[in-house]
Amino acid sequence: MADTYAPPDVPLAVLHADAALLFVDKPAGLLSVPGKGPELADCLMSRVRAAFPEALLVHRLDRDTSGVMVFALTPSAQRHLGAQFEQRLAKKTYVARVWGHVRDRSGTVDLPLIVDWPNRPLQHVDHENGRPAITDWRRLRHEAAGTTRMRLMPQTGRSHQLRVHMQAIGHPILGDPFYATGPAREAPRLMLHAENLRLNHPESGKGIGVTAPCPF
Repeated sequence: MADTYAPPDVPLAVLHADAALLFVDKPAGLLSVPGKGPELADCLMSRVRAAFPEALLVHRLDRDTSGVMVFALTPSAQRHLGAQFEQRLAKKTYVARVWGHVRDRSGTVDLPLIVDWPNRPLQHVDHENGRPAITDWRRLRHEAAGTTRMRLMPQTGRSHQLRVHMQAIGHPILGDPFYATGPAREAPRLMLHAENLRLNHPESGKGIGVTAPCPF
């Protein structure tokens, strides 16, 4: 990463823990997994394993995104959860603040995405070679300074999907260092938060939903 990595010095926020699952609230500015080099070693995975040595990775959030992440506490739970994410059975809900006043109450963005190789890790829309990417959205309310609070519900899990999709419809997420420009970029953080994650418990099969309150 081009900028200096300065992860927040905050305690691990456990939202739910049982014999198979661990839900935590990832702070913005912290990598999900280690990057390349010792300066990028501090991450949520290492912090979780300091308290739960058996924890296993299931999915990731972007460094600048905050909110709910789930870890498996057994290999069996990891396999079970991995299959749920792959089969799109895990349901994720995000809160975002975007630039501009969104006119419609709700909608769906269906735009295929692919990595922008000369500018990695950026992604972009590519109708010929991109992988399917679908995001449902709902306007929550218009806010000050010509912005809108949104609820975003991705049906797929492409890298930077929500960020690219919001930019593509003319409403980039505030504080996005990759996809926002001008005043939209001038925010204290990326205004994107994984508010809720729902999935089936790998042992009981029952649905479980965990929420992390939005910090902005």
